Amino acid sequence: MSGPLPVLVAASGAGWEAAALERLRAAEPAVLLLKRCVDLSDLLVSASTGQARAALVSADLPGLDADSVAGLRKAGVGVVMVAGVEQLADGVGVRADRLGVGRLVADTDLGGVVDVLRSAGKDVAPSAPALDDGADAADPVGSRTGTVVAVWGPAGAPGRTTVAVGVAAELARRGSPAFLVDADPYGGTVAQHLGVLDEVSGLLAAARMANAGHLDEAGLIGLARQVGPGLRLLTGLPRADRWSEVRAPAFAGLLAVAAGVDEHLVLDTGFSLEADPSAVEAPVQRNAMTLTALEAADEIVVVGAADPVGLSRLARGLVELRGLGLRASARVVVNRARTSLGWKEDDIRSLLGDFAESTAGVHLLPDDRAAVDRALVAGRSLSECGDSPLRRGLAGLVDGLLGVETGARHSVFGRRPGRRRSR
Repeated sequence: MSGPLPVLVAASGAGWEAAALERLRAAEPAVLLLKRCVDLSDLLVSASTGQARAALVSADLPGLDADSVAGLRKAGVGVVMVAGVEQLADGVGVRADRLGVGRLVADTDLGGVVDVLRSAGKDVAPSAPALDDGADAADPVGSRTGTVVAVWGPAGAPGRTTVAVGVAAELARRGSPAFLVDADPYGGTVAQHLGVLDEVSGLLAAARMANAGHLDEAGLIGLARQVGPGLRLLTGLPRADRWSEVRAPAFAGLLAVAAGVDEHLVLDTGFSLEADPSAVEAPVQRNAMTLTALEAADEIVVVGAADPVGLSRLARGLVELRGLGLRASARVVVNRARTSLGWKEDDIRSLLGDFAESTAGVHLLPDDRAAVDRALVAGRSLSECGDSPLRRGLAGLVDGLLGVETGARHSVFGRRPGRRRSR
């Protein structure tokens, strides 16, 4: 970084401010003190001018959260937090990490604060992409123990939630604990699928805690519902219009915690991958939650319907998904396959051959309306409702996710009507 380092200070009346200002003034002209901000709002407004490159903030600054830190970083301002000795002993460093603050110094050790500010300023680019506002707040693919499976599919209700619930329940049935999160920004229905009628949204509560930097595994488990042996559920938005309450930085932090709760994390996502061109500078975009989930995934299950309209949407969706450059490969699920369409399994695989990464990664699920209806009316998963063609199909999908060899593939269509087995 050439030229002086422009710095903002938001000490919130802390006793270390005088010593810090003395250090900054002693470092002139290498350092330029732009402003002493009176509060967080003043800090954010000052940062939005694009003149500052680093900010020195108090750990006690009222309102400081993951969303505001992401806003500062988006404006090209690196953040350095100053904390007291008692705060450091109480684990303020963990909260700083959750908020996305890259640098933390003790208020009794400000001798090298100028170098720390310069390092923080170098780490932040001044122009971050609009939908990348949560990438630095908490890396959703960072340190974690669980496998993340994101279930996505194009518009048209192809059965994303049915597959997400079925996969999570099948994993739990096999003794692999699963944490199912309803992450649909358009209003998910996972709770209704599993008979959970509580109006309290686990997602909103967890997002608020993550945004404040206070969410840990114990807190997240307390917000989740145990809906079966080895199966937890974090309920989604109670109404679709509350999507703006889940900011990308907070959701990324939520995923980072959730991935360490159980052996598998299953995410039921929204359908749209588009950025809102009218909200490029907005602090939150509706589809950022879906994109963050896909970026965090180790496995992406793409669900499409077996009819001509559904397959067309699926093909376009696969192209759109590939354009995101995600690290995880896509496993394609063609749902509601049925003989009335007049296609064989090989026909469907051939149709998708140019769009799927491999036809071996294409799974067909039968149109088993009776099994789905029984599960929905009972408020239970397909695994809890006994054997059915769809449950067996989902078991085959889970085999693929776990890398289990199952031998010969069984047709989801069974024997065609009117054909008799020769003796």
